[in-house]
Amino acid sequence: MSTTGTALQFDESKFMAFMGKAVGDMGAAMHGALVVVGDKLGLYKAMAGAGALSSAELAAKTNTHERYVREWLNANAASGFVTYDPATQKYELPPEQAFALTVQDLPGAFHIISACFKDADMITEAFRTGKGVGWHEHDTCLFAGTERFFRPNYQNYLLSSWIPALEGVAKKLEAGGSVADVGCGHGASTILMAKAFPKSKFFGFDYHDGSIAHARETAKAEGLAEQITFETAAAKNFPGPARYDFVAFFDCLHDMGDPTGAARHVLSTLKPDGTWMIVEPFANDKTEENHNPVGRIYYSASTMLCTPASLSQEVGAALGAQAGEARIRKVVTDAGFKRFRRAAETPFNLVFEARP
Repeated sequence: MSTTGTALQFDESKFMAFMGKAVGDMGAAMHGALVVVGDKLGLYKAMAGAGALSSAELAAKTNTHERYVREWLNANAASGFVTYDPATQKYELPPEQAFALTVQDLPGAFHIISACFKDADMITEAFRTGKGVGWHEHDTCLFAGTERFFRPNYQNYLLSSWIPALEGVAKKLEAGGSVADVGCGHGASTILMAKAFPKSKFFGFDYHDGSIAHARETAKAEGLAEQITFETAAAKNFPGPARYDFVAFFDCLHDMGDPTGAARHVLSTLKPDGTWMIVEPFANDKTEENHNPVGRIYYSASTMLCTPASLSQEVGAALGAQAGEARIRKVVTDAGFKRFRRAAETPFNLVFEARP
């Protein structure tokens, strides 16, 4: 086999190994659609803690058609999401899978993936033109899916380790501080902090009107409408100056067209002893060190979501979801912050502290 005059050695074993990987990816992609279906129909929730069920029993519990449910169950068994007992012809959702699918809200990630498939034509055209695609232009599955996917991570780490890792911030919030949550989306992070620090006043900002409307309704339902104010505003013009003890950016700085401009505005809105917390996807500074399973998810999401979002805005810096600490540090220090450090990390996030 040769191409353009260059002889290539064809290794059949490597070809078969790659095809095996590709088959695995095809199965994962097809099954991803079934995770969304199962989530929408409440199939996983009906199985959680219910023990072994036949397809007919699950169909009866969820008011669905048995034949569809049986095929769905077998796909889930082949994917390792449920177990199957051939003796009884019954299926069971193990407790570990049940926790991931119904408590940790793993299906939220699959709703994000669903939006990416729906928006593939739009992104394909962006490849040709170089134009950006704004967050607001994506399928609505993205917005709810993002909240559901990120919320458990914030619940697990924000109050227990991230805020405590910041110098003096917890004490300020306990006493009653002023907080801006920028790029707040549906407000999951804002609401979580408000519940933990009832003496503090919170302001959630996002440029997406639909997300702000949703956040307001949630805050009202949670009885937090007096403690939290949600407003439509961009990262470069949310209200200030010298107003906040604490500003938080959750997984959004890299999406911004002008992250340095946003950082400069943050600096102007902080009190002299204020703190900016920047939560970003985990990434190493060297590209090749991100060629791993986590990096695979983030680079793919960045191609479909983050990079197009940045390119749709002024400057279009397009940091991408795998920016890494060095690039984030440069953004922050170029904006005028004097102190910057990595305060905490998880397998999926880096948490930075920036101070004037």
